[in-house]
Amino acid sequence: QVQLVESGGGLVQPGTSLRLSCAASGSIFSINFMGWYRQAPGKQRELVAVAPSGGSSKYADSVKGRFTISRDNVKNTVDLQMNNLKPEDTAVYYCAAEIRPYSTPTVYIYWGQGTQVTVSS
Repeated sequence: QVQLVESGGGLVQPGTSLRLSCAASGSIFSINFMGWYRQAPGKQRELVAVAPSGGSSKYADSVKGRFTISRDNVKNTVDLQMNNLKPEDTAVYYCAAEIRPYSTPTVYIYWGQGTQVTVSS
C-alpha cells in the first residue's frame, strides 16, 4: 500500500517563510510527478508547484519567485519552500504524486492528508 505523509504547515506572519515536506512510502515501483496543491476556503483546489521525474519544475504564477519545490528521488520526498508568504497563500496544502505500485502496471494519483497553512498578522 502506498501513502503520502506531509509535515510542516502552521500559522505564520506575512513576509515570513515556511517549509512543507512530503514523503511517499510503501510498495512503490516508480514515481512520475510529485507536487503540491492547495485549497482555500470556498475555492477549488489549485496546482501550486510540480516536479516531474524529468525536466523543469512548474509553478503557479501566483507563487513564482517565492516558492521552490525540491524533490529527492532516492528518498521519494518532495519539499515546498515558501518564502515571503502572503495572506492569500492561506489554504490547506496537499501533496500529490503519480505512482506505479509494484503490484500493478497501472499508475495512480495519490494524495496526502493535507496540512493547514495560515498567513496572518
